[in-house]
Formats: sequence, structure tokens, C-alpha cells
Amino acid sequence: MFVDRKDAGEKLSIELEKFKDDNPIVLAVPRGGIVTAYETIKKFGFEWDLIIPRKIGSPRNKEIAIGAVSLDGTYLLNEEYIHMLNISDEYIGKELSNQIKEIKRRLNKYKGNESFPDVKNRTVIIIDDGIATGFTIQAAIKSIKKHGAKKIILAVPVAPRDTISLLKEFVDEVICLFIPDEFYAVGLHYKNFEQTTDEEVFAIVRELKRDI
Repeated sequence: MFVDRKDAGEKLSIELEKFKDDNPIVLAVPRGGIVTAYETIKKFGFEWDLIIPRKIGSPRNKEIAIGAVSLDGTYLLNEEYIHMLNISDEYIGKELSNQIKEIKRRLNKYKGNESFPDVKNRTVIIIDDGIATGFTIQAAIKSIKKHGAKKIILAVPVAPRDTISLLKEFVDEVICLFIPDEFYAVGLHYKNFEQTTDEEVFAIVRELKRDI
């Protein structure tokens, strides 16, 4: 059980110290992921940026992920769901476009630009505050690979065992502090898991930019 994202981030930073000599770039997934990544970036002076993958929801229930997309348009689809729910290509195309627009809007809001992180030939450490199914993060991983990353590390405080097993196939290493026997939701493994506000993200981004 973690006290909050800051506590989880401090514990995660201990595990990430071993990458100090790799000159890595940390990609935080806002909003909660930037709070979790803060300690690692601050402590080791790692270069950092933001990565925002977005879920493509089903037409009837937006919570059901039928796909996911990253900033550069890299996407993956759950073909089984799409076939089962008889979802049209038109709907998928429109949702992909909408979610890419939303990613760009958020990046502009948080960091003032919508450029893709410079990951070519770099060790990339993706940090989030936890992962459930891992479906959305796969779109980010796929896009980072496409941009020529040398090595990809996924670092999270908590995730279910089957998700960890799945994601190990797509990255070089998964660092997960706690893998519960029974997993229901990320937030259940935090004493305080209140939603991170935009103001908190702005404050962290401002501080980290001052350190550059």
C-alpha cells in the first residue's frame, strides 16, 4: 500500500537509480504519472517529457476500450471487440482523430508544445502511477519504438500479474513495485488516490523546467 503518488514515486526512484549512466529520458503519463515520475527526474537530473496515450471507447460505453492511440497517430485496435460489437470503420476513424486532437490539446496545455519526445537511440523510461489492463500504454510503447528508441523500460508502482506478463513482451524491462495476488483497481493500492489536478501538473512542469 502506497501513501500517495509521491510516496510511490520515491520508492520507484530507488529502483531506477541503476539507469543513471544510460542518459535516459523519462516519459511521464499525465496526470498522475508526472507526480510519480517527479522524484526520479529531480533526484537524478534525468531528461524528461510527457507521453499521452488515449483510449478509444466503444460507441455505447466509452469505458470499454476498443482501441488506443498515441500522439503521432500510432494506434492499436481490439479486433475481437470491434467485430463482436459491429463497430464501423467510420466511427473508429473519427474517434482516432478526436483523441489525437485531445492529446495535442493536453500537451499544449501542459508543456506548451505538441512535439513528440526525442527518443531516437535513447533509453526511455515510461512512468505511470499504475496500470490495469495495459492496453492504452501499448499504443505509447508502439509509437516510442517507431521513433527509434534504443531501449524501453516501463516503471510503475502497481499492476496485475497478467498485465505485467503481457507488457514484458513489448518492452525491454518492466519494473513494478507491487504485483497483488488479486487486482481490482490501481487506486485501491493507495491510501490517497485523489485525481491529480491540472494545477499540480503545471506546478511540477514549471519546477522541472527551472531545473533544466
